[in-house]
Amino acid sequence: MSKQKQSNQIHIVLGLGSSGISAAKLLKSEGKNVLILENNSNKKLIDISKKLKSEGINVIILDEPLHINNFTPWIKRINSIIVSPGIDWKHVTLEELRKKNINIKGEVELAWQRLSHIPSIGITGTNGKTTVTNMLNHVLKLNDLNTEMGGNCGQALSKIALKSIQTDYQELNWLVLELSSYQIEGSPKVEPTIGIWTTFTPDHLERHNDMESYFEIKRSLLEKSSIRIYNSDDKNLCIKRKELPKGIWVGTKNQSSYSYHPKFWVDEKGYIFEDQKQLFHTSILKIPGNHNLQNLLLVTAAAREIGLDQSSIATSINSFKGIPHRLEDLGRINNLDFYNDSKATNFDSSLIALKSITTPIILLAGGIQKEGDYLPWIKQIKQSTNGIVLFGLSAKKLHKVLLESSYKGEVIVKKNLQEATTASIDLANKTTSKSILLSPACASFDQYQNYEERGDHFKELVKQYRDIK
Repeated sequence: MSKQKQSNQIHIVLGLGSSGISAAKLLKSEGKNVLILENNSNKKLIDISKKLKSEGINVIILDEPLHINNFTPWIKRINSIIVSPGIDWKHVTLEELRKKNINIKGEVELAWQRLSHIPSIGITGTNGKTTVTNMLNHVLKLNDLNTEMGGNCGQALSKIALKSIQTDYQELNWLVLELSSYQIEGSPKVEPTIGIWTTFTPDHLERHNDMESYFEIKRSLLEKSSIRIYNSDDKNLCIKRKELPKGIWVGTKNQSSYSYHPKFWVDEKGYIFEDQKQLFHTSILKIPGNHNLQNLLLVTAAAREIGLDQSSIATSINSFKGIPHRLEDLGRINNLDFYNDSKATNFDSSLIALKSITTPIILLAGGIQKEGDYLPWIKQIKQSTNGIVLFGLSAKKLHKVLLESSYKGEVIVKKNLQEATTASIDLANKTTSKSILLSPACASFDQYQNYEERGDHFKELVKQYRDIK
């Protein structure tokens, strides 16, 4: 290709979030012509676009749904289109562009092409993947391995790729990547050294249509991984065991409790074993819940494959304090324990939280309800709570469901989290409850930018209550 033709080509990035911005900066650093298209408009996005334009990156804010006509001015010059994970990989406009043989790839794949020489761990699953990613990164760093954590948590992978071309860059030992189904779908060339599948329950069905499609996307990552690690305690993974590529299985019960023998397991006294070798006691884990014991086993299996000894793993785990917004302990006020579990954006994740802390609980839930089976969640609510305070877009819908279930506790509906928090404290004191748990079981986008903003607001409300007391 001639230099003149190459210089005339354009790389279009879709989305003005952190992934899109990082992808655009990476391409710009390589001397490429870059244009970002964003179909939403607000002051924050306008300010970001002005800053990027000052750095030589063109931005067009469409303020309308994405359409094939948006690409018409550049259609003969497009070299590639980079898609942020928030945009549906099968969007009708992307399908039309594919018919024109235009190169379309996800942001993760763009970065992967620059980083694939580095050993990597790809962590996926419906729930648990963020904790496993953070815990494993913590263990590797404390054992003097140079790592970067990115993908769906930490930083955009393109940002890591951009760092890798800087002159003072120190070569990484490992990439620790949380990969959502959206990112996997848009990045078919990503092939991790180690693949970890944490859990598999209904989620994102509004985008993937059905469980089988969702399963195949997740499965594709493990297929392309050299070493595969699975959670034996997840019933859906176990049902599909024969359809999965061979790998290492871990489970929180005795080896003989399973129809097959997991390589990593826990005996009746709480000791973790690798086959018949005793490693360490589960008491090294300082965060609550059986799900976190599952996470520990997945991390341990990966760390052992990387070559760490049992003592090094145990010492590192002992100092891991969990992650913000996932069963985050906010402390005790007037004999009430407060927990921020804003990251619980589906029923299954919220159910796990209800099982993990001191009962009886007053639950704060609501937001934008996703598709999925809510009956197990309601069953756990009946067992673990004295009452529930609902807020946000789906509050009335959830209220109706709870009433139809013959739930005996009190159900209160409020407009927003601030009103709901006040009501939850009053209800907790009236019912002599032990814990107040924000575990919404819903997405946050009706009232917040993301679950982090929702969780931070809750933490501020709890702080205000503490200051008053």
